[in-house]
Amino acid sequence: MAGTRNFGFTPSELRKLRSLKSPAGIQKFLDDLPYNLSYDARSPKKVLRDRVASCLDGGIFAAAALRIIGFPPLIFDLEAEQDTDHVVAIFKVRGHWGAVAKSNFTGCRYREPVYRTLRELAMSYFHIYFNLRGERTLRRYSRPVNLTRFDDRHWMTTDKPIWFIAEHLCDIPHISLLIPAMAKNLTRVDRRTMRGEMVGHRTRRRRKK
Repeated sequence: MAGTRNFGFTPSELRKLRSLKSPAGIQKFLDDLPYNLSYDARSPKKVLRDRVASCLDGGIFAAAALRIIGFPPLIFDLEAEQDTDHVVAIFKVRGHWGAVAKSNFTGCRYREPVYRTLRELAMSYFHIYFNLRGERTLRRYSRPVNLTRFDDRHWMTTDKPIWFIAEHLCDIPHISLLIPAMAKNLTRVDRRTMRGEMVGHRTRRRRKK
């Protein structure tokens, strides 16, 4: 059982992770962290220590936390055009998929476990997945990646950047969500939706000259 192993975490770190109790608890923890605008790839241990997370290390943190409370540490990748990808931790309850994620956009975060397939889960992000020009950008999703494959690289607790996980996501096949004719005729997101989805959106401050 997950509870019998420490995976390299200290007792206090394990207590914190176990206290999250559920996927929704993990999501709340991520929601309370500032969004990391730096180009980093923190391990879950470093996310706990630094109390900051981006989409990438937030999704990987969520997978580690899910592992500690008894789920497989699974992630999948949402791939976009003219936009950044989104790394999401996924879990299954009673045969249905849900997700935990860190995002700088309101709607690209938690999903209840109500989706029968990964395609359904991926498509739940489609409507609110857009770039700052209002273009709908989500195009593909990957198969689940079980992060136990990286246990020999201590992905959960290393102090080194874990870019090797991001590189793996770039290398694996992705499945198209749209045919070309669909993508060609997409409308732009309206201003009201954009405002709603960017509540709390963080941007880098320009340095004063």
